[in-house]
Amino acid sequence: MGQILLGRRLLSSSTTLTFVRGLTEAVRIFVSAPKNLVGLDRFALQDYFASLGEKAFHARQLLQWVYQRGVTDFSEMTDLRLSLRQTLSENAVIALPEVARAQHSQDGTRKWLFRLSDGNSIETVFIPEEDRGTLCISSQAGCMLTCSFCATARQGFSRNLSAGEIIGQLLLADRLLKQEGWGERPISNVVMMGMGEPLLNYDAVVSAMRLMLDDLSFGLSRRRVTLSTAGVVPAMDKLSEDCPVSLAVSLHAVRDAVRDELVPLNRKYPIEILLDACRRFLRNDGRRRITFEYVMLSGVNDSEEDAETLVSLLSGIPSKINLIPFNPVPGVEYLCSDPDAIDRFRQRLISSGLTTITRKTRGADIAAACGQLAGTVQDRTHRSAKLAKTVS
Repeated sequence: MGQILLGRRLLSSSTTLTFVRGLTEAVRIFVSAPKNLVGLDRFALQDYFASLGEKAFHARQLLQWVYQRGVTDFSEMTDLRLSLRQTLSENAVIALPEVARAQHSQDGTRKWLFRLSDGNSIETVFIPEEDRGTLCISSQAGCMLTCSFCATARQGFSRNLSAGEIIGQLLLADRLLKQEGWGERPISNVVMMGMGEPLLNYDAVVSAMRLMLDDLSFGLSRRRVTLSTAGVVPAMDKLSEDCPVSLAVSLHAVRDAVRDELVPLNRKYPIEILLDACRRFLRNDGRRRITFEYVMLSGVNDSEEDAETLVSLLSGIPSKINLIPFNPVPGVEYLCSDPDAIDRFRQRLISSGLTTITRKTRGADIAAACGQLAGTVQDRTHRSAKLAKTVS
């Protein structure tokens, strides 16, 4: 019996030693791994250069090389002295997602499947128009929300993207479009309307958007960066102070009973609470208006009564309404409202003085239209618990 106990102790000791050695090696690899500088803003880069014993002004140089010139090889950053370039090459990287698939729509829309380092894949879409080029960016691998008409919701949720993975989509798309001959500045607008709920990945999304706005980086006007939310009210209040970009709200219904089914987050933040948050956002930010997105679903939210109620709800809120014809999603039984119903709905809103457009469907032939983005989500987790913790 004593020999058995001794053997068990030795086995336990051996197992513990193996575990400790493995953990030590993992820590060593993590600490020694090159640092990805994509996603670090000017202040974080200043801190990084300080950790190398270098001057803060190198942060400005690096930002301009990476975001304005598209250079990701330290050896090509010729206004950095040679020894600093060598130090960076040994200790840091400019790492972007990998292009897993590229698709071109007949209408000119581009959709890319970008593979991340952990095997997750996200979709990013470029929509060219005569006066602008808009990039639709993802913020999560999958989505925490379960909107019943959306393809991303059916993929489950894996994790939030880092600031580097978010801004990396813009960097990589910019490079790919320039290689196709789209000119020196193919992307003029960015919309956070891809996979995921941006305000449930608040810190990383705000960090990435600040880089988009930074004059040393992409230098986009805040009017040209739009964040779309299903209505995470506390984060909406915070956003108006932290990073006042343009705001789009996925409304999609005028009655709580309907919106509870379409956008289950409504059960926590009902329509009236959401609209109060919109009013606060406008007061805090001094912006001209909020965009309200409204997917048109036959027999669900497209009646004349719905239009009348929408007019009443938005009274006093400077707004623009985007009516979105529903784009088919495998496994989703909703049908798009017929064109006449959409037109009647739009005319009723316009007659009441509401700026209203029917969004032209782009990229439907490559499943790049609104609500169709899916990607490939690894290690799906229980969304309900994570969502409850995040929005509580």
